[in-house]
Amino acid sequence: MKILVIGGTRFIGPPVVRMLAEAGHETVVFHRGGSRRNLPEEVGEIFGDRKELPNFRETFRRLAPGVVVDMIPMSESDARSVVETFSGIAGRIVAISSEDVYRAYDIVRGLHPGSPDPTPLTEDSPLRERLFPYDRSGVEEYEKILVEKTVMAAPNLPATVLRLPAVYGPGDYQNRLFPYIKRMDDGRPAILIGEDIARWKWTMGFVEDVAHAIFLAATDDGIAPDRTYNVGEENPPTHREWIEEIARAIGWSGEIVALPKEKLPPHLDPGLANTDQNWVVDTSRIRAELGYEEKTTRKEALRKTIEWERENPPENLDPKDFDYPAEDAALEKLRADSG
Repeated sequence: MKILVIGGTRFIGPPVVRMLAEAGHETVVFHRGGSRRNLPEEVGEIFGDRKELPNFRETFRRLAPGVVVDMIPMSESDARSVVETFSGIAGRIVAISSEDVYRAYDIVRGLHPGSPDPTPLTEDSPLRERLFPYDRSGVEEYEKILVEKTVMAAPNLPATVLRLPAVYGPGDYQNRLFPYIKRMDDGRPAILIGEDIARWKWTMGFVEDVAHAIFLAATDDGIAPDRTYNVGEENPPTHREWIEEIARAIGWSGEIVALPKEKLPPHLDPGLANTDQNWVVDTSRIRAELGYEEKTTRKEALRKTIEWERENPPENLDPKDFDYPAEDAALEKLRADSG
C-alpha cells in the first residue's frame, strides 16, 4: 500500500514511519525538511509547509496514496485543508486527535461545573462544550473537536480518527517523566505530591505502542469508514503508583509523600481543580476491531524512557521547578506537625 504521512519527523511520527516501511508499505513523508535523521533510508520525502498543503495537490495526485496519515492537524483550518487537498486523490485519511476532546478534560480543570463523568470514557462519552481549550499565544486555533468534525464530514474521503493519550517515551519534547527522574537521580530523600493528585488516574501510552495503534489504523483494509478510536494503556495506575514504578525502574529508595494541597509548595501544584474526575479512557474498541495490544512491557517502556530523558534533559530548565529548599521545608513542617 502507498501511504503518505503528513509530519512524521518528531516524537510519534518516526516510529509510525518505521513500522510502515518495515511492513513493506511504500511510505512518503511530507515535512518541512528540518530533519530526516529519524526516517528509514527507503522512505520518500516531499518538502513543504503544512500551511501550503493545497499547493501540492498535483504532486499528491501523481503520488496517489491509498491512505494519508495526518499526524499534525491542530485546527479546523488544518483539517479543512487536508480534506480539500486529498478528496478525490486518497482513499482514506487517518487523523490524529487527542483525548482532550472529552468533557472530562474541562471537569478536571474546573472549567465545567457538575459531577464527574463516568469513567472509563468511551468514544461516545460527552465532548467538551467549551471550544479552544488553550489560551497560550500561538495555539489559539487549536481544537481537535473541530478537526474531528471536519474530517468526519468529508463526503468523498473516509476518515479514521485516533484519540491519543498522554504519550511518553524517547523523543518526548514535553519531558513528562523528567521531573521525577531528576529528583531521583539527584538523590532526593522524598518526592512530594498533593494528596489529590496521588490518587488521580490519567491514561498514558508509550510512544512505540501508540505508533503501533496508528500503524494498524493506517494499514487495516477492512476498517469501518468514519470510525473513532481511543488509544492508550489499559487500567492506568494512580499517579502515586506511576511514580512508584519509575522509582523501581531507577532503583530509587526514597519516600513518596502525599501532602494536603494547602501544604504543598506552589511549584509542585499541577493546577488540577477536580481530581475526582479521572481522565481514563476505554480502549476496548481498538483492541477488538483492529487487534491492538501493547508490544512493550511497562518495565521496558520505562527503561527506554529513563535512558532517553537522562540524555535529553529540557533545554530551558527552570530552577524554580526544582526548589529543593522549599520541598525540604514542607517535609520538615509536615513531620513537625505530626509530632
